[in-house]
Amino acid sequence: MEPREAFASAGELTGGLGGTGYLADASLATVAWLALRLQRPLLLEGEPGTGKTALAEALAETLDLPLIRLQCYEGIDATQALYDWDFPRQILHLRAVEAVAADQARDVAQIEDQLFDQRFLLARPVLRALRESPAVLLVDEIDRADDEFEAFLLEVLSTWQVTIPELGTVTAATPPVVILTSNRTRELHDALKRRCLYHWIDHPGLARELEIVRSRAPEVSETLAAQVVSAVQTLRQDHDLIKPPGVAETLDWARALHELGSTSLDLETASATLGVAVKYREDSERVRAALDRILTS
Repeated sequence: MEPREAFASAGELTGGLGGTGYLADASLATVAWLALRLQRPLLLEGEPGTGKTALAEALAETLDLPLIRLQCYEGIDATQALYDWDFPRQILHLRAVEAVAADQARDVAQIEDQLFDQRFLLARPVLRALRESPAVLLVDEIDRADDEFEAFLLEVLSTWQVTIPELGTVTAATPPVVILTSNRTRELHDALKRRCLYHWIDHPGLARELEIVRSRAPEVSETLAAQVVSAVQTLRQDHDLIKPPGVAETLDWARALHELGSTSLDLETASATLGVAVKYREDSERVRAALDRILTS
């Protein structure tokens, strides 16, 4: 079954994602379902830690498809996304040819052709997704790449094919499910946004975040889970932090406290484990100074 036919409705997709522990609200489930049905890439923007990458992982698990991840970074180019040639193996091949047939006339063109055989091709994430589709292709933090890479990616997403000069054109039999994430460190170009469906993911409210913790970390006591979620919500709303804790940090903090045997969040334990949730020195100092008020709010 093709991914577009896997779920009859957004409600069914919500249930499928919920089975993996990912709790999507109605708007996110709807746009994700439409991305599947229309075979369009889904661009997710939002603060770090709001569950953008986790959605791609949950979709892959729900659809029982391989997850192929392309982590973007400053300076990434098409080579890192598409393919490369296994140079050491090519050299070994040449030496083997020389050793076995040193006394025979060899066709130079034939030997050169052999060097660009499929066995020497190192497929990178985008090429793998096209060749192995159906698959889920996660293009993580696209905002960290430059304009040139964005233009390359747009071309691939528009045609679902790439050309390898030595081998020809590779076309996806079924378009992969593509999730792009952005922390909005820069604005993406309109052309890429037009190609994608779009959704902004906010930090969840208190009730939904508590539901997420209960789903993803059921071993944590309800009292402790509620206290951790309440504290994190206060940190996000009342403090001008460099990096407010995301849902991932909420889960990590709850699990860390559980491992310490805590059944409730007190001032001493919160201070000792603050580094699980807050990752900048300036943030830590600001939070510690107000920790007593945060825990009683």
